[in-house]
Amino acid sequence: MTMFLDEFVQAPGLRYLNHAAVAPWPNRAAEAVARFAKENVLLGARDYPDWMALEQRLRERLMRLLNAPSTDDIALVKNTSEALSFVAFGLSWEKGDQIVISDEEFPSNRIVWEALASQGVEVLQVSLKGEDPEGALLAACGPRTRLMAISAVQFASGLRLDLQRLGAGCKQQNVLFCIDAIQQLGAQPFDVQAYQCDFAMADGHKWMLGPEGLGVFYCRSELRAQLKLHEFGWHMLEHMGDYRRSEWEPAKSARRFECGSPNMLGAMALEASLSLLEEVGMEHVATLIAERVQWLQDGLNAIPGVRLHTPLNPARRGGIFSFSIDGIDNQVVYEALQQQQVVCIPRGPGVRFSPHFYTEKRVIDETLAIVAEIARQ
Repeated sequence: MTMFLDEFVQAPGLRYLNHAAVAPWPNRAAEAVARFAKENVLLGARDYPDWMALEQRLRERLMRLLNAPSTDDIALVKNTSEALSFVAFGLSWEKGDQIVISDEEFPSNRIVWEALASQGVEVLQVSLKGEDPEGALLAACGPRTRLMAISAVQFASGLRLDLQRLGAGCKQQNVLFCIDAIQQLGAQPFDVQAYQCDFAMADGHKWMLGPEGLGVFYCRSELRAQLKLHEFGWHMLEHMGDYRRSEWEPAKSARRFECGSPNMLGAMALEASLSLLEEVGMEHVATLIAERVQWLQDGLNAIPGVRLHTPLNPARRGGIFSFSIDGIDNQVVYEALQQQQVVCIPRGPGVRFSPHFYTEKRVIDETLAIVAEIARQ
């Protein structure tokens, strides 16, 4: 891991524990953007075919990251919310249809489904607080359930769900399975085929260490043509680039969801960031993150007055660890940490830490010492 530390040269004294929100870029992403900017200054779009080749490499990296069957299953989108909207307003609904979600979802994975109320669609929110959250989600699926939409890892509590079990259960009940993967993709291995999911989406700016404004949308090939399109343009055509053709049809691949010019600046950065994750290896990334989260758990658990809100079972969590201090408001704790250059965020019942694979133990130890001092006050 030390061989990659030079990729993350942060400001002196900064303790960055906020990758579940917005992550710092690795050096190689910044260098890729700088090269691209310089090329634009000197050459404009002279080498546009090279840009397209890089975009294809990005699709290939995302395909491997999700274990998608083909790059044809990968669409480059603006963000998770856009991809969720493609699903919500692409499917054909009937009055009385139901969608099952949890009661802990980030607003993006709740509002988009609630927006279907005018079509007579009902959203069922299931509590994840019991011993068997997957069982509760599957038990909520009845004869009118069309789709289950769930986050792989809950943004506030850090609870990680058994996606393989949920996918098998949805398939057995003929329920479509949609995964908001933003809090897992880039932090732990992810496998759309093992999960038997129909849709998965994530932004690049969290665990994938990329910029805001570029994400990924996986759509199972058999369902692509079933999603009604609401955005149209030159880029989503099957015969893209044939500007003389008067007749047209949407691309057979997931490019059908990309209506116009690509975010090439974002692609340069995200492709570079994903190359780093591939070099480290996702299994190793997951192991290193789990180690750092365990350091946080052990250290916070030893501080009097600290209450832990993230599952203690390592199999039940990703890169998020949430805590609060008895008798001290979360906002006060957050502001005290901020003053000490600990970058974190209040979420749900506590303050949320989220280290990545490269986070040094020194950062964890210093942060724990600051929390202990806040708790003593």
